[in-house]
Amino acid sequence: MLGHLPPGGAILELELADRFECSQSTIREALMFLQTDGLVERLSHRGTFVADSRIEDARELILIRHDIECRGVVRVLNRFGPLLRKELETDLNGMRAAARDGDEYQLSLHDRSFHLNLYNAADMPTVRPILRRCLIHNHRYKILNSEPSRGLLDTAERHVAILDALAAGDEERAVAALSHHITTIVDFGPSILASDTEKGEAKR
Repeated sequence: MLGHLPPGGAILELELADRFECSQSTIREALMFLQTDGLVERLSHRGTFVADSRIEDARELILIRHDIECRGVVRVLNRFGPLLRKELETDLNGMRAAARDGDEYQLSLHDRSFHLNLYNAADMPTVRPILRRCLIHNHRYKILNSEPSRGLLDTAERHVAILDALAAGDEERAVAALSHHITTIVDFGPSILASDTEKGEAKR
C-alpha cells in the first residue's frame, strides 16, 4: 500500500518467514489474502510479485466506486441515525489522529472504514466486497502517486462535507458531496466524470 515494496517487486516467502519469525505456511496464507485483494500476483513456477498500480485500472475502479457509493447513499439516508453518525465520527477522528501522527497507512484504514461503514447502511452485502476492493486500490494508487508533503489532515477533513449532508438529510447534497469526494481522490483533475462527458460530446 505504501510503496515500500514497489510494483513488480519479487516477494520471497522464506525471507518473510525469517523476518517475522513464523512458518512459510503462515506467510503463504497471508499472501493468499493479499492475492484475493489484488495486491500481489502469484505466478506458477515464477513466484509472488507486488501487483502493478496503473492509472487505467485506478480510473475504472473509481468509476465503479462512484456508481456504488452514490447509488447507495440514497438508501443510506433512510437508515441514517445517531448510531451510524457516531460510528462515522469515530472513523473521522481516527483519520485525524493518524494524520497528526503522520501515519498514512492508518489514515487509509480509517478512511476505508468510514466508507464501508457508511455503505453497510445501504444493506447490500453482495456489493460490499466490490466496494472494498475499489477502496483498497484507489487508496494505493493515491498513496503511490501523491507528493510526500501532501496534507494528511486535509484528506481527513474532506469527509466532513459528507457527514454534514447526511445529518441534514439532504439527498442531493449527499450525492454531490460523495461524487466530488470520490472523483477528485487521485488528482485526475476537477472531476474524472467531466472528462467522460466532454469525450461523449466530442464524439457526437
